[in-house]
Amino acid sequence: MATKASTSPGKGDVLDGVQLAILNKRMEAICRKMSNTLLRTGRSGVLNSARDFSCCLVTADNALLTATESLPIHVLRGADMMAEAMQEFHPVLKRGDAFLHNSPYHGGSHAADHTTLVPVIDDDGIHRFTMVAKAHQADCGNSIPTTYHGSARDVYQEGALIFPAVRIQENYEDIEDIVRMCQMRIRVPEQWWGDYLAALGAARIGEREMMTLGNDVGWDTLAQFADQWFDYSEQRMSAAVKRMPAGTKITTTRHDPFPGAEDGIDIKVTVDVRPDDAMIEVDLTDNPDCFPCGLNLSQACAETSALLGIFNAIPEDVPTNQGSFRRIKLHLRENCVVGIPRHPTSCSVATTNVADRVGTSVQRGIAELGDGFGMAATGAIIPPSIGVISGSSEMTSGPYVNQIFLGWGGGAASPTNDAWLSIGHMGNAGLSYQDSIEMDEMRFPMLVRGRHFVQDSGGAGRTRGGEGVYCEFGPTEGDMEVGYVSDGNETPAEGVRGAGPGACAHQYRRDLDGNMHPLPPCAQAIIPEGQSIVSYSCGGGGYESPLARDPGKVAIDVRERWVSVDRARDIYGVVLGEDGLPDLAATEQRRTELAA
Repeated sequence: MATKASTSPGKGDVLDGVQLAILNKRMEAICRKMSNTLLRTGRSGVLNSARDFSCCLVTADNALLTATESLPIHVLRGADMMAEAMQEFHPVLKRGDAFLHNSPYHGGSHAADHTTLVPVIDDDGIHRFTMVAKAHQADCGNSIPTTYHGSARDVYQEGALIFPAVRIQENYEDIEDIVRMCQMRIRVPEQWWGDYLAALGAARIGEREMMTLGNDVGWDTLAQFADQWFDYSEQRMSAAVKRMPAGTKITTTRHDPFPGAEDGIDIKVTVDVRPDDAMIEVDLTDNPDCFPCGLNLSQACAETSALLGIFNAIPEDVPTNQGSFRRIKLHLRENCVVGIPRHPTSCSVATTNVADRVGTSVQRGIAELGDGFGMAATGAIIPPSIGVISGSSEMTSGPYVNQIFLGWGGGAASPTNDAWLSIGHMGNAGLSYQDSIEMDEMRFPMLVRGRHFVQDSGGAGRTRGGEGVYCEFGPTEGDMEVGYVSDGNETPAEGVRGAGPGACAHQYRRDLDGNMHPLPPCAQAIIPEGQSIVSYSCGGGGYESPLARDPGKVAIDVRERWVSVDRARDIYGVVLGEDGLPDLAATEQRRTELAA
């Protein structure tokens, strides 16, 4: 039986800076060992190729302590809430327990993110920490073969198995009833089983390493470390906020029309920065009620997206944990599309589309308060190039279901740097990898006909937004179903402070004669053998006026084919000579004309 641990100093002595740094690195190393386990042992391409997973460490009183190299949308908020749900549903925790959690109503992100929770119980039976390993599933038992069911009117039509902190191991032994449920419901049971073992193994390695650390330095010392590390992180956050410009900014954006949200989803974010109080508040309450589709945010994703926008907007490195979160207040309401959903609201796409719109609105709002802060908007997703493919073939010895990560770009420009080209989307912060074309063609009956960045698709500015990506692929054996939920077909990623937006997304089916047929933004598209799906992902927004960009940088952009000669002249106001270098006199005149 586990006893509730206290994070009060107890017998622990006050730690000095060196001790704090060493213990922090040791805990980060534990999370990296967990992540390395998932990457090397995951069976699906989602894990072993794209790295769509996160591992973190939560205290016994459910405060996020360490989340090294985790996808922010997975863990900034939610890991602590899931650990709290585990304790609520299972007041008696024992060594050897493990719990499966994916409920968006109890701290989970969305049903596709299967999370393994393992409580760390010391030799006296006291619960000290909780290890968290979250692994995105290519198939989670949805009623259609995709991890994202954007058009699901509720969780019942969504169809996924929901596990609100369900015990799946006791005394280190699997509870076979739960395993059988997953194997009967999920279309690729062997793939799921491999991914389950990978996540469980990661959490168990975390448990083992934490037991070693606790026995090495003492549990009271670790409790003291957590207290001091939270205080230190709060101090860092407080100092950062005090250097920010004061003000309140209301920012709006819009998710494209969608099944169940035919008029689109208007999103409003109010950001209040108060340097004197060292406090930032974000209000999401003035938004529509939940929609009968899968775009609604879980509470974890609503809070995380707002937090991510804030941390992106601060031009310095601040630890992301419960301590720094103390300087942030978030306001949500129940039954709100960006708030707290009620069962049976579907949150199937909670980690991406609307979440990205919320997060980018926060960082855009802060950018408008002062130059040098915030960022532009990151390009919206999920285009077909990162959709879920499914079908059946001799090559795969039967059915296959997997999310591919073949092409994305659209990073947001910052005050000082051009965008991170392959960030993917705001919620994963560039930590997910893009697939190897050769590996995907080896694993699945498909041919990738092309993949490249699209010239002139990044938002123009003093710093450029990231370009969108063209990708074309199709099946080589039988029909292929491609599930995707593409935002940004109508509303591009916004620029800030006078910069331009990124390019919009588009998707088509190319038939055997080469003709292009437009596809809807949300679909389970059937691509017959020999045909292909053509995907254009969004570009990201720029920062500050393009007329403020260094002409020499524009010349380099043209030489490297990010920007065309026409765009350099018409948008950036840079006239190039025959040698490819800026004609400074003609450029000054052209910029004067454009400014007027």
